[in-house]
Amino acid sequence: SPMSAAAKSDEANGGGRNIVVVGGGIQGTSVAFHLHQSSHLPEGSIITILESQKLASAASGKGGGFMARSWGDGSVTQQLHELAFDMYEKYCDGDDNMLGVTSYRKLPVLSVDVRGNNPSLARVIPNWLDGSVGRLSPLGFGDDTAQITPKEFVEKMVEYMNKDGEDSGVKVVLGKCTGIEYELNDDVKVVTGKVLKADDVIVSAGPWSCQGEQWFEGAVQLPMEGVKSTSIVWKPPKDEDVDATALFCGEDYRFGTHCKFLEVYPRPDGSIYICGIGGSDYITTQELQSDAFLTNCPPKEDRMEAAKTAFQTMSDTYATKGELMTVQACMRPCPPDAKPYMGSIPGYEGAYINAGHNCWGIAWAPACGKGMAELVLEGQCHCLDLTPFNPARFT
Repeated sequence: SPMSAAAKSDEANGGGRNIVVVGGGIQGTSVAFHLHQSSHLPEGSIITILESQKLASAASGKGGGFMARSWGDGSVTQQLHELAFDMYEKYCDGDDNMLGVTSYRKLPVLSVDVRGNNPSLARVIPNWLDGSVGRLSPLGFGDDTAQITPKEFVEKMVEYMNKDGEDSGVKVVLGKCTGIEYELNDDVKVVTGKVLKADDVIVSAGPWSCQGEQWFEGAVQLPMEGVKSTSIVWKPPKDEDVDATALFCGEDYRFGTHCKFLEVYPRPDGSIYICGIGGSDYITTQELQSDAFLTNCPPKEDRMEAAKTAFQTMSDTYATKGELMTVQACMRPCPPDAKPYMGSIPGYEGAYINAGHNCWGIAWAPACGKGMAELVLEGQCHCLDLTPFNPARFT
C-alpha cells in the first residue's frame, strides 16, 4: 500500500524517537542497525524500515559483495573503504562473529589477462581455473580483500536487532513511500494510504532515492543514474571443492562476447558469482522517479550467454560440470560525480539521505550506517568526514 512517512511525531513513547528508514537494502538496514546499536538512541525509541518489496530485494540481493580495504583511489571515499572493511571483519570474522554470518571470508584476488601466464603464482591459482586463461597477476593475497553475500548480511542484521523481539528491535513495514509530510507542530496530516509518524526520516532507497526531490518539494536536487547490469551464479559443481580466489579479468574479445571486465567471485557455499559482463543500460533520474525497474529488473539473455562462454573457456571444470543457478540483473546508483549523497536535507529538521554509493554500496555499508546513525542521534558524524557527500551539492 502507498505510504508517506510523516516527520515529527508527538513523542508519545516517553521521550523515545520514531525513526523511519526508507529502503530495506544493505544501506538502509545498516543505518537501522547502527541506530539500534547506538548508546545515544533514547529509551523507548521505535525504528522502522519501510521497504516496498522485501528486504534485500534489489542490488543487495543480487550484488557480488566483494570488498577491498586499500582499493580506494586515495580520494574522499578511501575512508569508507577502510572503516567498512574493518567493521565487517569485526562483525563477521572469527570467534567474535556477533552476527553469525557464514558468507564472510577473506580471499586472494587474481588479475587475469588473456595474453600469457606467470608460473610463480601456482599457490593462489584456484583448482577450477583449469582452462585457457592467459597471464595471471596478484591483486591481493587476502589480507585486505574479502567477500560477503549481501542478502545474508541484511537478514542477519535484522535478526540480531530482533533477537529480543520486535518491540525492542526494528519493525519492517512493507509499503512504498509516496511522500514525506513535514509538520512543525504535532498535528500530522494523514494523506492517502497509511502514514508512519516519524521524528527522523532517512531515505536510503538506492537509485530510487532521487524520488526525494519530490518528497522534499525541490529543497534538494539529487541527480542519479541507474546502471543496470546482468549477473549470473553457477551452482556448486558436484564432488569439487571450489577454491577461494576472486578474479578480475581484462578485456577478452576472443569470442566476440565483449565481456570487458569479467569479475568472478567463488562463495563459501561453492557457488560462483559472475558480473562485469558488459551491455549495461543507463537509467535516467526521470525514469527512476517513475519507479523504473523497482518491481522487476530483467536480465539480458545475450549477456548471460557471453559470460557463460567466457567463463567456461577459463574453467574446464565449469565447462563440463557447471550448471547455472541464477541469471539476474540489478542497478548501481550513480550520482554524476560518483560520490554518495550522505547527510541532512537542507531546510528540514530530522530529514536525511544516504544513497548513491555506486558499485561500493555493499562494501561501504557498515561505515555508512554508523556515520548516518551518529549524524541522526548525535547531531554530527564522528567516524567519517561527510562534507564531500553533502546532498545539496547539486542544488
